[in-house]
Amino acid sequence: MRERVVSGLRPTGKVHIGHLVGALSKWAELQEAYECFFFAADWHALSTEYKNTGIIQESIVDNVTDWIACGIDPDRSVIFVQSAIKEHAELFLILSMITPISWLERNPTHKEQLQELKDKDIANLGFLGYPVLQTADIAIYGGKKVPVGEDQLPHLEMGREIVRRFNFLYGETLVEMEAVLSPTPRLLGLDGRKMSKSYGNFIALSDDEETIRKKVTSMFTDPQRIKLATPGRPEVCNVHTYYSVFHRSMKDACYEWCTGAKVGCVECKRRLADGILTALSPIVKKRRSLTREYVRDVLEQGNKRAREEAQKTMEAVRKAVKL
Repeated sequence: MRERVVSGLRPTGKVHIGHLVGALSKWAELQEAYECFFFAADWHALSTEYKNTGIIQESIVDNVTDWIACGIDPDRSVIFVQSAIKEHAELFLILSMITPISWLERNPTHKEQLQELKDKDIANLGFLGYPVLQTADIAIYGGKKVPVGEDQLPHLEMGREIVRRFNFLYGETLVEMEAVLSPTPRLLGLDGRKMSKSYGNFIALSDDEETIRKKVTSMFTDPQRIKLATPGRPEVCNVHTYYSVFHRSMKDACYEWCTGAKVGCVECKRRLADGILTALSPIVKKRRSLTREYVRDVLEQGNKRAREEAQKTMEAVRKAVKL
């Protein structure tokens, strides 16, 4: 049997280019060698969007449409909705009984997000216990490989500790997971901050050409380069990082014309917009061919397949715990 990959994204708005670079491109690649389970993490979304639950349901089909457009193949991967598989909640409950509160409180990601998301009241049990539910999401499918960003590594390491503790107490039942990191550099938002739906500093995969060009034009560049004759510093310019991802054939040229003060920032960003539009063109074309009815059918079939696997794991867990 092939090893399994498990990963999910929270449906809290539009899928953007940060998701494409940080997750979806890696998911598509992993399909070639692993059995993959990818899910819309709507219960995780509740931890921050419990006052705005309408956005979650609205986003699920729209997000999964983008996933498929980015190359996630329903014939090779199981695509489903987290809340449709109630076994996730059951395993989360059992794992929460053996997870020390001190483990959760020392989680650096939790502390950072409490500071970053000051506009949201997220001092709740669900947000604190996020790593436990994440562990259940992965373990219930025997996930061995988990594609994550660097900011999720503390969560995953805690998940490994939780699985080890469960297996120590009840016998070898759950599979211990491993992180799979993307070699692609992490993209910052258009304003130089962390790319976030809360900040609105992103390019959505569903944005039209005019919107994308407008957003690229607004990108922050080297603050010291005020005049065309002033040499730029690509190493501190977010635009140059985007070239390395979406317009790689022009990356070296960009460095040369920036440091040599040969091309202004406005023209540089115009060329970047061309590169981004070209890179996204196959995704846009594929997205237009997908109907909501087709995506809902994909999710229905994926939910059925995921439920079958989750039930097998829960039978083993109940037996191990003697429930």
